[in-house]
Amino acid sequence: MARRGTPGRGKGKGADRAAAKGAAPQGRQGSGRGGRAEREAVSRPVGGGVAELVPDRERPHGWTLLIDDAPQSHVDLDDPTHLAFAYQRRLGHIIDLAAPPLQPLHVLHLGGGAFTLARYTAATRPRSTQQIVELDAPLVQFVRDHLPLDPQARVRVRTADAREGLGRFPDGWADLVIADVFGGARTPAHLTSVEFLGEVRRVLKPGGRYAANLADGPPLAHLRGQVATAAAVFPELALAADPVVWRGRRFGNAVLLASALPLPVAEFTRRVAGDPHPGRVEHGRALTDFTGGAAVVTDAAAKPSPAPPPSVFENP
Repeated sequence: MARRGTPGRGKGKGADRAAAKGAAPQGRQGSGRGGRAEREAVSRPVGGGVAELVPDRERPHGWTLLIDDAPQSHVDLDDPTHLAFAYQRRLGHIIDLAAPPLQPLHVLHLGGGAFTLARYTAATRPRSTQQIVELDAPLVQFVRDHLPLDPQARVRVRTADAREGLGRFPDGWADLVIADVFGGARTPAHLTSVEFLGEVRRVLKPGGRYAANLADGPPLAHLRGQVATAAAVFPELALAADPVVWRGRRFGNAVLLASALPLPVAEFTRRVAGDPHPGRVEHGRALTDFTGGAAVVTDAAAKPSPAPPPSVFENP
């Protein structure tokens, strides 16, 4: 889930060979100035609502995926390393810092969207082995139809519930597990518990890392609980968010990074601070203090993340 306006509607993502030659996805086309094809949006009902691919007017082969008018992700067909949404850039930093440059990784993506981060990983770390677990089979087909993956990328997509799919992976398989799962703009309850994170740690290699896109607003009770829960499983944590989100002034995204081993906090902090929309990273004692004694979330007490207010998806 991404807040509209940073960037707003009209930014997108993907890697389609036909689109790279100037064609639109398999939807409507019109004549632009000079005879150039004018791309238009294409939509289809999917499991989570109505999915829509909207052209990025600033990038000739850029697309935004929206579900029920909520922006989900963005891809530039010419440049899969371009990450338009702030939370995706932060997850991109985590991918960059997971190992030396170009070193292949084993990456498990919980939640597929338009496969933005899998495309990014394939472009920046060739020969990586990646698995995507996405519950919404019609959405997967919609993305495959209009924005197919590079056939050279070693990416497999499994249609399953994220936690169920996670349970099928062997111990110590992944260098990196990335969770970006939203249903109706909310993270499902069963993906917020200490039991879920125990499964994540089981699937990670001893030095592997877990990254999650979280969303919350004032008074940040959900976010505090998620940090406390992650701390019960992983000894090393860092959390990146916009300053206005940290201050509890606006609903928004926060990216959690966790591991059993020390994290590259200084470099992660530098990169997040240098983003077009600068963020702030907290770790150590400051992050512990942020939780304010929040309880660890268990399966028995888990709740979905809070629903965003309607204003989150309005253009400024």
